[in-house]
Amino acid sequence: MSELIHAVLNSEEKSDLRSFISELRSQEKGYLLRNDILNVYSEFCSKHQKEQPFSLLGKLIYYTQEIIQDSTNLCFIFRPKIASQEVYRLTEDLSVESISVDELLDLRDRLVNRFHPQEGDLLELDFGPFYDYTPTIRDPKNIGKGVQYLNRYLSSKLFQDPKEWLEGLFNFLRLHQYNGIQLLINNNIQTQQQLSEQVKKAIGFVSDRPSDEPYEEFRFQLQMMGFEPGWGNTASRVRESLEILDELIDSPDPQTLEAFISRIPMIFKIVLVSAHGWFGQEGVLGRPDTGGQVVYVLDQAKTLEQQLQEDAILAGLEKLNVEPKVIILSRLIPNSDGTLCNQRLEKVHGTENAWILRVPLREFNPNMTQNWISRFEFWPYLETFAIDSEKELLAEFQGKPDLIVGNYTDGNLVAFLLARRLKVTQCNIAHALEKSKYLFSNLYWNDLEDKYHFSLQFTADLIAMNAANFIISSTYQEIVGTPDSVGQYESYKCFTMPDLYHVVNGIELFSPKFNVVPPGVNENAYFPYTRHEDRVESDRLRIEEMLFTLDDSSQIFGKLDDPNKRPLFSMARLDRIKNMTGLAECFGKSPELQEHFNLILIAGKLRVEESGDNEERDEIIKLYNIIEQYNLQGKIRWLGVRLSKGQSGEVYRVIADHQGVFVQPALFEAFGLTILEAMISGLPTFATQFGGPLEIIQNKVNGFYINPTNLEETADKIIEFVLKCEQNPNYWNEVSQQAINRVYSTYTWKIHTTKLLSLARIYGFWNFNSKENREDLLRYIETLFYLIYKPRAQAILEEHKHR
Repeated sequence: MSELIHAVLNSEEKSDLRSFISELRSQEKGYLLRNDILNVYSEFCSKHQKEQPFSLLGKLIYYTQEIIQDSTNLCFIFRPKIASQEVYRLTEDLSVESISVDELLDLRDRLVNRFHPQEGDLLELDFGPFYDYTPTIRDPKNIGKGVQYLNRYLSSKLFQDPKEWLEGLFNFLRLHQYNGIQLLINNNIQTQQQLSEQVKKAIGFVSDRPSDEPYEEFRFQLQMMGFEPGWGNTASRVRESLEILDELIDSPDPQTLEAFISRIPMIFKIVLVSAHGWFGQEGVLGRPDTGGQVVYVLDQAKTLEQQLQEDAILAGLEKLNVEPKVIILSRLIPNSDGTLCNQRLEKVHGTENAWILRVPLREFNPNMTQNWISRFEFWPYLETFAIDSEKELLAEFQGKPDLIVGNYTDGNLVAFLLARRLKVTQCNIAHALEKSKYLFSNLYWNDLEDKYHFSLQFTADLIAMNAANFIISSTYQEIVGTPDSVGQYESYKCFTMPDLYHVVNGIELFSPKFNVVPPGVNENAYFPYTRHEDRVESDRLRIEEMLFTLDDSSQIFGKLDDPNKRPLFSMARLDRIKNMTGLAECFGKSPELQEHFNLILIAGKLRVEESGDNEERDEIIKLYNIIEQYNLQGKIRWLGVRLSKGQSGEVYRVIADHQGVFVQPALFEAFGLTILEAMISGLPTFATQFGGPLEIIQNKVNGFYINPTNLEETADKIIEFVLKCEQNPNYWNEVSQQAINRVYSTYTWKIHTTKLLSLARIYGFWNFNSKENREDLLRYIETLFYLIYKPRAQAILEEHKHR
């Protein structure tokens, strides 16, 4: 960027830059973000009749992510490419100098504490040195493809130093047992050289047998050669596995390595942590903090258990009575509002051995711990919850789990605490990182602390994401954003929490621990509206009545004047980020939308007194005000109902029966399961352009992007669609079918779980064979936990004890 800055300063545009800086100085804001900067520049160009895109200055502004005004100087934060940042100070006389990360963080602190500047140095957190000795990806476009890179790296090591790595592979194969029964190789093979020889001998042996001959019929002969169960269930499967190993030994490459490691039977017991509770199979989706995460984890648990069973059978372990087990770990809530969240153990429907295990919080104050606790208040209980959960898990599994998967910040922190104690592979899934959802949440954390406790949230994120062996994200941009926007994980790279600490390097974005593995859709509950043979007519009629005509003031607000209009439909919890009130306002401001559609919302509670969440209460009041302000009575139905997955699936399909559309108006959406649910049902979908939907939807092909902050533009896009439908009656069907095709090709749980288990095995192999010493990193992380996180959590606990 330095060259581009000097090119501007050495050109005729230097005077334009000076004028633009004057425009910036006239802004009341001391801190301008990219949108602010582009708006100021657009106004500047209009005012001075400048051509924006083609100038050097225009190019410079395009790469500018932030501008901070500091007395007489301006600080420009540039993002020349994804996952990189450069910072320069521009003085009044237009001299330029590069500034360090430390100086940038000090400047941000001064912006917040201009009247009470920080005295002395602040704690600096730098995770960079711990990644110096690990492989890192070079090209930003390969971020999120960590396992592909790791496979290339490992296979190159096998090729460069075959003796050392073959010894590692040999020792790794000797590790595996199930309930004390040896798998893969036994003591008849004593060296890696012997392994290579015996593999060729065994291949010759099984090649002479009928391909479908069951493993048990030649098991004894293989054991004499040194091979125990785990290679396959038939002669052809055993041969395939041994041939892949033989190829790996002779000429290693990334595909062969992944194909082989993915076959190794090494994962039988999995914990999925969804800590903050309100986790069940019926009646729990209406509570803020839960909805999408509960759906995700339940579906993941079902398909993981099924995949583990399939893998065990394919590996030839059926006669060993292998019983894979998946446990969803959550908290037990005694006052469970009529749900099963007060039951210790609940079997997951449709599975043989997947369970919800609920562990109660210690009763520091029963008024708190016997009730649901918001995710923003949950932090003081996580350490003791993890300690108590460890005992419960060891009892349920009759041993240690093989893999621990954390969900959301609190679940990821519990996963870290458990994995650290049990020495088990840890995987993180963020679902959403709150830091990027709330503007300037780290800068002004002190002002928000009583409500959100961001100091604990962001510290827990740093701990868990750096401790994890691997991280799953639903989209690429969740990690590093787009050319125009910073990713959620990227926002942890460098930031300050004034008066608490500076993060100089919070996460290595180029680490191979990041992998993009999108979730799927529960295809039993969500399927195309055209599959009439799979729909239950009585359910359809009941949902139809509920959506359009049922008079039930306890759960439904609003009676439609004309129920035959197309439905404009959305379903989400009522909070600021999900922005259901923004959609209602968009509808209220557009007479054309009201002419073509009825607005139907399934969202949270109907009454303030029924909600225990501050943000939901605010949104309830706001929604009623919008209905009143725009006189929407007769044009809107607001349903405060709890739906099972089967019912919500039929809701989408009934909306599709009426050729409606689905709108997801979130201000930011990490991924968007409701988008997949709507699309697979056959609904044309309009979704926020901020976040994951950019990767799900192909704009104007199988759905549409909207900017939920621009209400007029959003309304125009929906109106343009419906007018096209009126001109071409088949247009709705075309978009509907494209949406269905998109989900089936890319977003199924089968694809997800196959990839997740492959990752777990490969990272397990990497951790066993790599020479990187994680202990120093984990000690650093523990220091952060005990010196920053724990005392702050304890302070909240003391407050909770007196509520």
